[in-house]
Amino acid sequence: MCGRTACTLAPDELSRASWYRDRSGRRRRPQWREGDAEKYRPSYNRSPQSLGPVLLSHRHFNKDAPVDECVLALMRWGLVPAWFRDSDPKALQFSTSNCRSESILQKKSYKEPLLQGRRCVVLVDGFYEWRRQEKDKQPFFIYFPQSPPGLDPAAPKPPSCPHLLDQGEEGEGSEWTGWKLLTVAGLFDRWSPPGGGEDLYSYTVLTVEASPSLQGIHDRMPAVLDGEDAVQRWLDFGEVRPLDALTLLRPTDCLTFHPVSALVNNSRNNSPTCLQPSQVQHSTTHTHTQVQHCTHTQVQHSTAQVQ
Repeated sequence: MCGRTACTLAPDELSRASWYRDRSGRRRRPQWREGDAEKYRPSYNRSPQSLGPVLLSHRHFNKDAPVDECVLALMRWGLVPAWFRDSDPKALQFSTSNCRSESILQKKSYKEPLLQGRRCVVLVDGFYEWRRQEKDKQPFFIYFPQSPPGLDPAAPKPPSCPHLLDQGEEGEGSEWTGWKLLTVAGLFDRWSPPGGGEDLYSYTVLTVEASPSLQGIHDRMPAVLDGEDAVQRWLDFGEVRPLDALTLLRPTDCLTFHPVSALVNNSRNNSPTCLQPSQVQHSTTHTHTQVQHCTHTQVQHSTAQVQ
């Protein structure tokens, strides 16, 4: 499951943090789709039906654009199928914020976008998940391991985590050395209001069975695309066929996590405190659960204003 995320970078920071590789292997920085950067609002506690940033092929908006050229776009979390005929997308009677990867081909709402190549990468700092305990639930924040301040950029990166980029690698403009975004596989669709009006773009987060390190928290996790090659293949619907793309959806153990306070339980709470490590509230059935913590004492995020 994935029912709550955080994405706290400012619009320009998000663009700088979202490098991708085109078919030639060149690293490129995506630009925002026209008008979306102004609408985007960072959040420490994002819930379904809110707007969030995704990375996708520019071809979806411009038929003349190269398939391997990507843009950032703002989309509603919770896929509204193109075939939905009600005038109000909130009238959809079932939840589409998550889609189990194992059942994509059995559900029309997801099968059609998949076969049409409507694949995207959901960009987040990380996601929240709750571990059931005897009397309550303990929330955790889960994310890619971060390079702590002062880390020698020449030090070898863990081979299982290709998303940790070499700090000295050349690219367009200055290298991003801030928070490393979690890149999650998603599907999107475009819904047109029956009575006319602006099209609505919306997405669903694809999920897989939890990796061994996360099974103590929940039995499902988002389908994390670990590394630039996985991101490039997921987005390149021109060369990578739908069934081949599905092979990219698998559990990854290249994540870390820490417990956070129950403040995050209420989606109206939207402050840096939501992300800060806190003490685990042990119940009698989980007194010996091992918890992974950050390598540094505080989770460092952008100071961008959150609305």
